[in-house]
Amino acid sequence: MNPALHQFIVDYGLWAVLAGTFLEGESVVVLAGFLAHQRLLHLPDVMLCAFAGSFAADQLLFYLGRRYRDRRYVRRIREQPAFGKALALVDRYPHSFILALRFLYGLRTVGPVALGVSRVSPLRFLVLNAIAAAIWAVCFSALGYAFGQTIESMLGRLHGVETKLGAAAAIGAAIWLAYHLYARRRK
Repeated sequence: MNPALHQFIVDYGLWAVLAGTFLEGESVVVLAGFLAHQRLLHLPDVMLCAFAGSFAADQLLFYLGRRYRDRRYVRRIREQPAFGKALALVDRYPHSFILALRFLYGLRTVGPVALGVSRVSPLRFLVLNAIAAAIWAVCFSALGYAFGQTIESMLGRLHGVETKLGAAAAIGAAIWLAYHLYARRRK
C-alpha cells in the first residue's frame, strides 16, 4: 500500500468515521470495519466513533424537531411523505420505533425529527437512542469486518489493500444498487 495513503487512513480514518456517521451512516461504518480488518483502524475505535456520530446526529435532529417545529427547516421535513409514516409509527410503537430507526430505509433523517415533534420525552429518547446507536455501531462495524474477512478469503491472492478495497467497493456497490432497486420496486 502507498505509505502516504496508509498514514492518511491511520491519522484521519476515525475522524472520517465520526463525520461520516454524523452525515450518512451504514456504508461509512462498513468500510471502516473493512479497514479495521486490514489493520488500518482499530475495530473498537471504529465502533466507538460510529456510535458517537450516529448518536449525536439523531440527538441533534430530535432537538431540532422539538425546538424548531414551526420553523422552515422542520416544516420542510414535515412535508416529506415519509414524515407522516414516521409519525404514525412513533404514535403506535414509540420504543420500538426509536430502537429500529437506524435500520428503517427512508426514515433515517425524518425519524428523529418526527420523534422531536411527538410526545416522546427527551430523556426516553436519549436512553433509547444510546442503546440503538450502540447496537447499530457494533452490527455495521462487525459486518464490515466480516466482509473484510470474506474479501480476504476470496481475493487473498491479490496483493495490496488498494486492490482488495477496489474489489470490496465494487461488490459493495453492486449490493447497494440491488438493495435500492429492491426498495424502489417495493414502493
